[in-house]
Amino acid sequence: MTTALATAIDRVRTAGPVPAKPMRAFRETTPRSETAGVGIAGQVLNFVQDSEIYAECEEVQSFYKVVSGVVRTCKFLSDGRRQIEGFHAAGDIFGLELGVAHNLSAEAVSDCTVVAYRWRGIQHMVAQSEQLAPQVFNFAMQCLERAQHHALLLGRRSAAQRVAAFLLGMAGRDGDETVVQLAMTRQDIADYLGLTIETVSRTLSQFERDGLIALSSTRHLVLLDAHALKALND
Repeated sequence: MTTALATAIDRVRTAGPVPAKPMRAFRETTPRSETAGVGIAGQVLNFVQDSEIYAECEEVQSFYKVVSGVVRTCKFLSDGRRQIEGFHAAGDIFGLELGVAHNLSAEAVSDCTVVAYRWRGIQHMVAQSEQLAPQVFNFAMQCLERAQHHALLLGRRSAAQRVAAFLLGMAGRDGDETVVQLAMTRQDIADYLGLTIETVSRTLSQFERDGLIALSSTRHLVLLDAHALKALND
């Protein structure tokens, strides 16, 4: 184990279990690295749609991996507005923090299942095996990459560019590169893109009129001309 990693992990607070909050449902799983994705045992937690996984300023005790469903990480501003930092689907890691408190809240966009990994478990396993250190570093890099992608997306000049980039990023998660299944609402999308819900809805309607997409429902759409959508951001 590297000295730098050991020092960083030692600084993380490792208090007891997080107090149960309303609408949180827990069940513990048998430790299995093939399910967890890391070499430590994790606790499987089930959350119903729109329930809170952890709150902003809550003490950091775990980081999480999405097994199924979608999670949003967000911040509520002083004027009541909500800013969504990211959407996390199956396989994504979230909740890694530099400090001792969460900078963002995490909520279930849909019914979802996540695995929680205690920092205390990380400390123990790193002490036993140096192979875990690169894994933790890789998780941190995944989180950084997503944050950079979101920052670049918000730097797009027009609403059309932002919505197009969002749709292209969401396409293919179910195996078909032309299909976009949206677990999130139009308001969620607006809060993620830094737009109003009216602008998002108007932009999607314009894309449909232009023959770029087909909207079969509010949560299901098909990309009819992905090249044209990509060209908007070239």
